Amino acid sequence: MSKPLTAWIEGIGFLAPGLPDWPTARAVMRGDQAYENAPSVLPAPTILPPAERRRASRVVKLTLALGLEAAAHAGTEVAQLATVFSASGADGHNCHALCEQLAGEDRQISPTRFHNSVHNAAAGYWGIATGSMAPCQVICAYDASFGAGLLDALGQVVLDRQTTLLIAYDSEYPEPLFAKRPVPDVAGVGLLLTPERTERSLAQLTVTPSTDNAATLSEPALENLRTAIPALRALPLLRKLALGEGGDVCLDYLPPMQLSITIQPC
Repeated sequence: MSKPLTAWIEGIGFLAPGLPDWPTARAVMRGDQAYENAPSVLPAPTILPPAERRRASRVVKLTLALGLEAAAHAGTEVAQLATVFSASGADGHNCHALCEQLAGEDRQISPTRFHNSVHNAAAGYWGIATGSMAPCQVICAYDASFGAGLLDALGQVVLDRQTTLLIAYDSEYPEPLFAKRPVPDVAGVGLLLTPERTERSLAQLTVTPSTDNAATLSEPALENLRTAIPALRALPLLRKLALGEGGDVCLDYLPPMQLSITIQPC
């Protein structure tokens, strides 16, 4: 990245343990409401046709909730949005079920299990649900996946001049995989990014590479979420947006590189 990337945020979606949506998360980050840790609550994916709704995994329910909330926040039609899906892994529960099946005597994998195992499954369900034919990118960068997704989305906004929806998310793994990848629950963030300021813009953000700052939060509960779930590396940015504050924040990226983000509220 040779020069800063700039875009405007029009909509936010959020879901995490104890924080079922962006209004709740914003209230907690503003200090208007106490944080209470609880398992993530996933809305029913009513936008899907009945057959796909029955097969929808936790990851599919999560990504639909994030994307639809961000689009609704911005008042934008979802079918026209370019999308970037970014996650540090795939569907943890589906991966666990496949491993169990392959470890047993009957190693016949169901077609539904198989097609839900691929990294772009959530993006595929998004296309089914919204009817979108817009460009879609699906990427993974382990713990740096939020930063990688943000850079990819910003590249489309800046170079192609198109509004882009970033959906960054993660899923937990059951034991014994959990011992190696201890993500505690599903969580994620949706950001609707535009190339120009509009009457719905919430803030302008400018991203540059950095190696000098530390990406931390002073609130222990939020810092625990930030470090435990890769998609929630976004929390320093979201906290600034919740408070309506301008200034600089740092987000973890591929060590030793980090992302420095300058925020200007609209």
